[in-house]
Amino acid sequence: MIMKKILSNIFPAIPVAIVLGSMIFSHSCANTTTPPTGGPKDTIPPVITNMSPLPGAINVPRHKTKLYLEFNEYVTVKDPKSLFISPPLEKAPKFRLKGKGVLITFENDLDSCKTYSLDVTNAIGDNNEGNMFPGYTLVFSTGDRIDSMMVTGTVQDCNTLLPIKGATVMLYKDHADSAIFLRRPDAAVKTDDWGYFCLRNIQDTVYRMYAIIDENNNNMYEAENEKVAFIDTLVTPVNKVVDSLPELQKYDMKDTASCLARKSEYELNIFREKPSKQMIVNKERIGERTAYITFMAPYAQVDSIWIKGVPSENLITQFNIVRDSLEIWVNDPKEQPDTFFLNVKYMKTDTLGLLNSFTEEIKLIKSKKGLAAKTSKKDIKKEDTTAVFTLEAKPETVEQYGFVFEFKYPLVEDAFDSLTFRYLNPKQQEFKEKYTVTQDSLNLRKYIVRPNVEMLPGYEYFLKVPHRKFRDINGFYNDSTEVKVSLPNDDKLSSMSLVLANVNNKYIIDLLNEKKDKVLRSYVVDKDCTLPFPYLKAGKYSIRITEDLNRNGIVDTGNLLEHKQPEKVRFYKLEDGNMLIDIPEMMELEQNIDVAEMFR
Repeated sequence: MIMKKILSNIFPAIPVAIVLGSMIFSHSCANTTTPPTGGPKDTIPPVITNMSPLPGAINVPRHKTKLYLEFNEYVTVKDPKSLFISPPLEKAPKFRLKGKGVLITFENDLDSCKTYSLDVTNAIGDNNEGNMFPGYTLVFSTGDRIDSMMVTGTVQDCNTLLPIKGATVMLYKDHADSAIFLRRPDAAVKTDDWGYFCLRNIQDTVYRMYAIIDENNNNMYEAENEKVAFIDTLVTPVNKVVDSLPELQKYDMKDTASCLARKSEYELNIFREKPSKQMIVNKERIGERTAYITFMAPYAQVDSIWIKGVPSENLITQFNIVRDSLEIWVNDPKEQPDTFFLNVKYMKTDTLGLLNSFTEEIKLIKSKKGLAAKTSKKDIKKEDTTAVFTLEAKPETVEQYGFVFEFKYPLVEDAFDSLTFRYLNPKQQEFKEKYTVTQDSLNLRKYIVRPNVEMLPGYEYFLKVPHRKFRDINGFYNDSTEVKVSLPNDDKLSSMSLVLANVNNKYIIDLLNEKKDKVLRSYVVDKDCTLPFPYLKAGKYSIRITEDLNRNGIVDTGNLLEHKQPEKVRFYKLEDGNMLIDIPEMMELEQNIDVAEMFR
């Protein structure tokens, strides 16, 4: 009772918040199942009964500082990393159990005249049943005043817009770009299950705001293996701490309504940067005439490439779309040497961090597997004697993507006019039709075949590749094959049309599954149009729209030092705010989307 009166005099809202928080938490976790023996199961989380220093204490000693939280039952620390002090210290807080409480100490002295916040959310549970303490933030100062400002926000994945739990949000009074790499922040906090954060009891000043996924828990950004987000502008707190605010409460993360009701001032989209240092990092000879090299950073600037003893006209190369991987083929059917001496002249990062022209020689040694002799017929595979290719047409997407024709090795001879496209109508009458062939712009071994006729339900379509009409760099000819496809005829399938208006830029439109982890269909548009999505099974889908500012057809990541955010992503929302479109069976839906409004 004495402790409760002391707390009430200092911060009247704190005991109420603790009790109410415990009541809400215990209600949501109630378990009415009676165990076989031992009486009813304990489902009530621990409750704080005492603490030192008291909330809002000032002039707390800087040297050998001790914090103590006592509970109404014996507890244990479930996750030491969740004992989080702001501003972060060089070494994380230490703890030991003492009676029914947790004693927290620090290896480093605290700074003078500074407000500190110790957050213990998701850190402590009771000793027997493991019921988690809902959380609390103890605020104190080594000076004669408590800082009183706060900022809130959310951290989300830049591509899926899903919340990021456990990200470290950091504020810096040092506005230099290097600060996040060199020193710990002036204030920091971890995000909760909803990606939400509240940086409380901070100074009334101007900050740079960042968020990182801090893999090594040192509260500094390491670009090689961590993700980052940043706010473009300087951040100035405008709201003062009031303990009754919803943003400062500790909620059960399953309490969706309360968690979503909290105000979020800033939105940080977290991304993984492409490396800035340029060099060749990997290489491999993967076949008699095939190899690849990869670069550390994208958009490698290659001036020339050659292999000793191989005429330049016999070398075929192809970069991937972001130019960080280069495939290499030798167009010569005769047996190749065990080692290629590949020379690459490119712009490489020197010891000063500058790009300079450099010629690098790389040894590409044929694998032992490749050197193994084919001593019997069972050792010889189809790819050892024929030009291997795949020919694929999926019923649900053949109208959009056509027949996909891809060879394992580049062609040196082709005869696409020898293909035969035919179809049978429902009466089994056969017709032949012309077609068009286009080479994929990103893969020189891939071709798209499209018939010059509208494909209709109930028809059967055939594409035949005749024997020995295509020859690859190995000197091998193709086998014949034929693929058959019909449009889906399931009456239960549905369709959706997207009517896009105010398309003022280039956009990538993706249809995703319910989990948002798989792209089912994709379009690239740069003007108002209607996009069809036929043959959809009943289920939930989402529409992701990415603003392709540099018009390269891919989703580009950001760059911290260049102050470049990742390309903007938006998910189409229904009127009720739901990002999932529930499509029933046998339904034709039409969604009107004002693209400019989504990105405003």
